[in-house]
Amino acid sequence: MRIAFLGTPDFALAALRRLVAGGEYEIACVYSQPPAPRGRGHTLQPSPVHAFALDQGLIVRTPVSMRDPGEIFAFEALELDAAVVVAFGQILVREVLEAPLLGTFNLHGSLLPRWRGAAPIQRAVMAGDPVTGVEVMRLTEGLDEGPVLASESLRIGPLDTAGTVHDRMAVIGAELLAATLPLIEAGTAVERAQTEDGVTYAKKIRPKEAKLDWGKPGVEIDRKIRGLSPFPGAWFLLPTEKGPVRVKALLSAFEDIEGPAGQVLDDRLLVGTGEGAVRLLRVQREGKGPQDAETFLRGAAVAVGTQLG
Repeated sequence: MRIAFLGTPDFALAALRRLVAGGEYEIACVYSQPPAPRGRGHTLQPSPVHAFALDQGLIVRTPVSMRDPGEIFAFEALELDAAVVVAFGQILVREVLEAPLLGTFNLHGSLLPRWRGAAPIQRAVMAGDPVTGVEVMRLTEGLDEGPVLASESLRIGPLDTAGTVHDRMAVIGAELLAATLPLIEAGTAVERAQTEDGVTYAKKIRPKEAKLDWGKPGVEIDRKIRGLSPFPGAWFLLPTEKGPVRVKALLSAFEDIEGPAGQVLDDRLLVGTGEGAVRLLRVQREGKGPQDAETFLRGAAVAVGTQLG
């Protein structure tokens, strides 16, 4: 089967690696977002998918927009049997979706119709969902509205972050995709239309969401910390002799203990909230690397009664 692969981040890389390793498909072209500034020097770097594809000797295109008539023409000229989209980062127009003979298929990180959109893993953790999943679906012009061909669930534990769920889901999703493509090729894949009951949308994470409000309930704060970890990272201000310092909270746990909102309640980073308390288990001071709470406190003692911003 002659396919194109459209993807950009590490989540997509797991799927591309699996398809390349299997060797069953002719990958006519890999599409990824254009190189972007990364690292301390902010030099232009290829995406994970782009870099891997080049290493494998695959043809790579990095269009600024797949709406460009020239890009649409080039895509149609590939004469594909199918296209696979995994976290590509661009909306595809009808001409692109319908160009492959069998259609265009997406690996999506939720149990649709819950969490259609850009940030399904983060939103699931932030909402306190006990279960999420990954699905292979046919892409249509509507936002993640197409029929589902295959699905697999996974649990979200009390200490899971968006990062840990992402990593498990990437592996599960890659295998699910590899198992579904042969069914698509054989014409035996069963497509299940999505219900309109329970539709929710996973809006893109905005930077302003990352600031913690200690006046919110502790359960909500804990979910937010874990849902925004490792990126962009929920943050608060820690007072120091030289002024407030931004600190990211990367892992936490809710505790049913009452105390003033934002106040440090013990010597192990238990912080009061509007309802209950949150124990910070892993943090990252501005300009430093991530540390567990014990290591962090050895280098920056935080006294009981400190008021966090």
